[in-house]
Amino acid sequence: MQLPTVSRSAAQVARVSGQRQLGWLTLAAAAVIALLPSLGFAQDAEPTLNPGDTAWMLTSTALVLLMTIPGLALFYGGMVRKQNVLAIMMQSFAICCLMSIIWMVVGYSLAFAPGNAFIGGFDKLFLSGVTVDSLSGTIPETVFITFQMTFAIITPALITGAFADRMKFSAMLWFMGLWSIFVYAPVAHMVWGGEGTLMGDMGVLDFAGGTVVHINAGVAGLVACLVLGKRQGYGKVSHAPHNLTLSIIGASLLWVGWFGFNAGSALSAGGGAGMAMLVTQVATAAAALAWMFSEWLARGKPSVLGIVSGAVAGLVAITPAAGFVDPMGALIIGIVAGIICFVASTSVKNALGYDDSLDVWGVHGVGGIVGAVLTGVFARAAITGAEEPLGLLDGNGGQVLTQIYGVVITIVFTAIMSLIILKIIDWTIGLRVDEATERDGLDLNLHGETVQ
Repeated sequence: MQLPTVSRSAAQVARVSGQRQLGWLTLAAAAVIALLPSLGFAQDAEPTLNPGDTAWMLTSTALVLLMTIPGLALFYGGMVRKQNVLAIMMQSFAICCLMSIIWMVVGYSLAFAPGNAFIGGFDKLFLSGVTVDSLSGTIPETVFITFQMTFAIITPALITGAFADRMKFSAMLWFMGLWSIFVYAPVAHMVWGGEGTLMGDMGVLDFAGGTVVHINAGVAGLVACLVLGKRQGYGKVSHAPHNLTLSIIGASLLWVGWFGFNAGSALSAGGGAGMAMLVTQVATAAAALAWMFSEWLARGKPSVLGIVSGAVAGLVAITPAAGFVDPMGALIIGIVAGIICFVASTSVKNALGYDDSLDVWGVHGVGGIVGAVLTGVFARAAITGAEEPLGLLDGNGGQVLTQIYGVVITIVFTAIMSLIILKIIDWTIGLRVDEATERDGLDLNLHGETVQ
């Protein structure tokens, strides 16, 4: 059977030829568009959700919450006297609840909504405009809000260790609520609020909270313990920890949770998070050993309380540097922090005579300062992919001075504001429990419960 012949007109041939040419032009145009990013002509792409980043940030958020409840609650709970263990753990738990609501209502907006150089605005009040589709980079904004909420939770919870055994529970709630609004949120905005903020524009490096969390909490703790005064019998009667088993479990949970704190601050599941995790481990181990050997040399015995305190000091010191330094820098930061925080929490504290019950200033304040300043020394452009040198060893000596500026601004602002808030509370409802309550213990007198 013969197939029918198909004849084509000149118009048909021209049309087919034109379609082929158009196809080649389309392919060529697509190739040029694909090359535009490498040529630097492409416009910034709209942010899109990254499931891997989101999964990591969900995990990191849970890890940071773990640091406060139960990590910090156990760590502090084991270091106070038996009659105050429930009171100090209650403070951590209540702060977790209170800060969650304050962050939702106003804290997040003041810290991260557009504002001025010192504080954010009210655009995000009650999380206005936040939907299931809202993005912050490559993760849902809801995840970013909750992640930052866990930072806002642990920072005031850290302060409670400085005035352990002697502040009213009602006064503690008022202090922490006001402090989170008028101190924490502004400092978070000044450092992390983006362009147009005070320390952000200065170029202060704080990857995960050396200034925002640790210097902030350390200074507030020091001011609080000075305003309240010493515990009854301080220096005359024993205030030894009642259960270091709880403290070592709490410190271990803090260590594990800190990977969410530091590596999570990369806000993505990539090489930056991996390096932050590695340097966190190195610095923590180095500081724990440095404190242990320092105590061994000074006092003849290495203590459990010493090694766990050293580990926390290392975690604190590497926090501002975690996304900027390499493992060698982390090793040095850890060793320096372990030694200096040991001296600050023992010799210096005893010489000056202040009663910082659980060494919030000596570990978090001093450790945060050490880490912030040494970030200016060891920060590497190669770690972050920055085009300009970051730290002193990278060829940018001015970064050390910038870090010191950030430390000074945080200390001065936090000290003044914390003092004002404490004085207002003292003049109104009073800060300190009565002598009988302090002597017999806060657990039974404030909460109606005891540990048998």
